Amino acid sequence: MDDYTPQLPEEDNLYEHHAFVVGKGQAPLRIDKYLMNFVENATRNKIQAAAKNGSIFVNGVPVKSNYKVKPDDSIRVLFSHPTHEQLLVGEAIDLDVVYEDDDLLVVNKPAGMVVHPGHGNYSGTLINALIYRFDNLPNNSSERPGLVHRIDKDTSGLLVVAKTEQAMMHLSLQFAEKTSEREYVALVWGNVEADEGTVEGNIGRHPKNRLQNTVFLGDETDRGKPAVTHYKVLERLGYVTLISCRLETGRTHQIRVHMKHIGHTLFNDERYGGDKILKGTTFTKYKQFVENCFKVLPRQALHAKTLGFEHPTTGEFMRFEAPVPDDIEACVEKWRNYAKHQDIE
Repeated sequence: MDDYTPQLPEEDNLYEHHAFVVGKGQAPLRIDKYLMNFVENATRNKIQAAAKNGSIFVNGVPVKSNYKVKPDDSIRVLFSHPTHEQLLVGEAIDLDVVYEDDDLLVVNKPAGMVVHPGHGNYSGTLINALIYRFDNLPNNSSERPGLVHRIDKDTSGLLVVAKTEQAMMHLSLQFAEKTSEREYVALVWGNVEADEGTVEGNIGRHPKNRLQNTVFLGDETDRGKPAVTHYKVLERLGYVTLISCRLETGRTHQIRVHMKHIGHTLFNDERYGGDKILKGTTFTKYKQFVENCFKVLPRQALHAKTLGFEHPTTGEFMRFEAPVPDDIEACVEKWRNYAKHQDIE
C-alpha cells in the first residue's frame, strides 16, 4: 500500500477518517476484507455498516462492501463526525525539553508516550502536550501540529518539533532528502556476526498481520516504500547484541522490521515476536533470567539517541544526544553479567 496524502473531502459536512491508494500489486479483494488489513481496531461488521451507510468511497463514488478493490483505486472513508485528531485538547503534561528557540524545540520523549492521537490513544500524547504549551503550531502534511517526524510509543528518545511554518517546511525537507542525522541504540536477539552492515528493502504493511510491517523483496519490490538502515555492533553479549542503527529513511517501525528481517528481532519487541526467548539455552534458570530482563525492560529495546539537522533560520548544523535510559541500561547490564559468567559459543 502506498501512503495517500489526505485531502479535504468535497462532500458537504463529511470528515475524512481514512484514505488509501491501493498498491500496484494488489490482487482483486473485497473492500471490507481489504480495509480490515489497513484500519487498526476495525471489525468487519463496522466496515460493512459503514459501506451500507454510504461512507466508503472509491474514486469518488460510494461502494458496497462486496466491491473488489483494484490497483491504484483511491479509497476514502468519510463520516459525518470529525476525527479525534480534529478534536484535540491541550493537556498540561511535563516534557523533557532538550533545546528550544523561536523556531523549534527538541524533546526527549519517554517510553510509553504516544506521539500523536489515534487508535484508542486520544489523550496523554505529545501533541496534547504541545498544543497546551503553544498556540498556532504549523500543521504537517497529515494535519498534525508541530510534528516533523515521529517515533513509536514504546521507543524513547529525541524528536524535533517545528514552531513556525518556515521551520516545518525546512526541517521536513531535510528528513525527506535524508540530510538529517538519526542514530538509535537497540538491543537485539542473537549474535550479529558482521561488525557493521546495511539493510535495504521496501517496507510496507504486512499482508496477513495488519499490526505489523514487513520487507518486500524480489517480485514484490513494487510494494511498500524504499528503506535503508545502517547498523554497527557496539557490544556482543552472547545471546543478544547491542547495536547502533543510523536511519537513511524514516519508515514506520523501520529498525524493528529491518532487524527482524535479518534474523535479529529487537529484545522484548512484543509486536514483532521479540518478547519470547529467541536465542539461548533450554535451562529453566536461563528462562527465569530472561523473564527478569523483560521485567526490567518492559518494552522494545530501542532508543533514539542522536538527532542532527540544519537549523532552519541560522543554517547551523545542530546535533543533540539523549543518554540511554535507565531501563535499557539496567537490562544491558544484566546481560553483561550473564555473558561474563557463561561459556557462550
